Amino acid sequence: MDRLTPFPNSAHMPPPSPMAHPVQSLRRAHRDPRAPGWVPVGRFWWRRAAAFLPAIATTGALGMAFADWLSSGGMWWLEWVLLALVVVTFFWIALAVGTATLGLACYVMRKTAGAPARPAPMTVALLVPIYNEDPAEVFGNACAMVMALNQARAAHKFDLFILSDTQDGAIAIAEQRAFATLRAALPPGAGVWYRRRVQNTERKVGNIAQWLENWGAAYGAMVVLDADSLMSADALIRLSDEMAADPSAGLIQSAPLVVGSDTLFGRMQQFSASVYGRLLSEGLAGWTGPEGNYWGHNAILRTRAFADCAGLPRMPSLWGKGNLILSHDFVEAGLLRRAGWAVRFMPSIGGSYEEPPATLIDYALRDRRWCHGNLQHLSLLGTRGLHAVSRFHLLHGAISYLLSPAWFGLLVIWALLGNGPDSVITYFSVENPLYPVWPEMSQVSSVLILVFMYGMLLAPKVMGAMALGLTDVRIVRFGGGARFVLSLATEIALSILFAPIMMVQQLVAVLRTVIGVRPTWSPQARKGGTYGPATVLKFHAVETLSGALLGVGMLAGMVSLWLLPIAVSLVLAVPLSMVSGARLGSRRGLRHLMATPEMLETPPILKLARSHRALFQDTIQPPIAAE
Repeated sequence: MDRLTPFPNSAHMPPPSPMAHPVQSLRRAHRDPRAPGWVPVGRFWWRRAAAFLPAIATTGALGMAFADWLSSGGMWWLEWVLLALVVVTFFWIALAVGTATLGLACYVMRKTAGAPARPAPMTVALLVPIYNEDPAEVFGNACAMVMALNQARAAHKFDLFILSDTQDGAIAIAEQRAFATLRAALPPGAGVWYRRRVQNTERKVGNIAQWLENWGAAYGAMVVLDADSLMSADALIRLSDEMAADPSAGLIQSAPLVVGSDTLFGRMQQFSASVYGRLLSEGLAGWTGPEGNYWGHNAILRTRAFADCAGLPRMPSLWGKGNLILSHDFVEAGLLRRAGWAVRFMPSIGGSYEEPPATLIDYALRDRRWCHGNLQHLSLLGTRGLHAVSRFHLLHGAISYLLSPAWFGLLVIWALLGNGPDSVITYFSVENPLYPVWPEMSQVSSVLILVFMYGMLLAPKVMGAMALGLTDVRIVRFGGGARFVLSLATEIALSILFAPIMMVQQLVAVLRTVIGVRPTWSPQARKGGTYGPATVLKFHAVETLSGALLGVGMLAGMVSLWLLPIAVSLVLAVPLSMVSGARLGSRRGLRHLMATPEMLETPPILKLARSHRALFQDTIQPPIAAE
């Protein structure tokens, strides 16, 4: 018998099963009486020491070396600024190296652990919140996941909800057609539902909250997915098994692998995540333990715990009602842990996928939204009752964007110092009696420091590539040794070329946030936007001008030639950005460049999703796109 129950606005949902979802206070600590009493395992503190202490020691040693060099002529205020920027920026590089090193040890130890026992079945809701997305992509992925779960005959019961916040009327009609196709493609009585909110109050947070308050009580757990998320049946079952087996877990986050892009920039992200991301993920899981983080999708949450403990208030404000908390996932994880629930990260669960931005501009536009939300975290560090590691996640989210202004500051100071007596400062401050005596840096010292800094930046990449032999992913799955080495060299070269451009774009994102330019909430151009030369030039004007100024300074002998690689990248920002969207699959000889195992041997769930996307695209013709 069909369980569909009609609701207003063309919604089709199961009978209501309401639950409370109270807004939490940031000024009072909260402990959930339902949270089981548990004591975090002490080994995580040893792992944190193993990741952080070497990073602190290495940063301290580098800081002392710079201080010794700078103090030869007395320390002036600009020299103190330079030293502070070096220390602050380098610590995060060293922490990444420490995390990757710990990740290798954790991976080896995890391989010797036994498999968990099969727990009692759970009722799990798969939530797909969408906003003006391509219905064929969303419903194609949804159909593939439901069919894969039906074939797997899991002990857990899964229902899927498409929770639409779409405001475009034409796309909404296409969604309803796609839902009808979805119902027809699945067995009678399959638990698939669709609801559209006419008013998308409080965006994604409000979308999930409305589902919780009306239907959440019927489900022991919920898996939150993005519009481009795709998870295999095995991944969904393993997440549910882990949640059922661990009564202390309030949230378990998987490690989504980026797939599905055929552009140069997308391939670069996919190859990087496949080769280097594994060790960083293992290390992060190793030292965060039960104080992990949440990335807003491809994670399972205990429904009652999330409803009781993670209701988000507005941002703190002295002028009444504050703004929305945009990067809500970090905060929700912190509130869950504050209430007594463990938040775990499990990179060992494979079969979790998402799509990367296809071009450099698409990446930068997404970054502007993320930057605004992550900088909000600075105002939330004082939230009462948060665990120290949860506070670190909030700080790290903000620092990840503030590092770009710091790196840009280092670049400017280095350019000003230039070539000792021929520096920019000399030209413009020769009559200044307070002008410091800059230490003259020898060529050998310059080379050593640059090699050391670049070595630390590239260390996680090299470690990830070298450690492939110890993991389940063999080099042969990347197309063989020769093809892998070529792809590795290409990815590293592209990373070096794109890094200065991305640094400037993140600087722009930070400045936009500081002056109050709010990002627009719009669907991501998941297949890549189409940008003409004029648009690209306007978008990268700051980088182009910065690179040109560096070049002029070098020609005049005022700026160090060691900045030439950065200047070249910045000057070439426009052509590099346009090349970033080049499709490699249609180019002979480049078809397998930076190919990943998922490209060369497509997982069944990806094949199933692609076939169903085509089916839904035919159903909702003509294609609908947001204006």
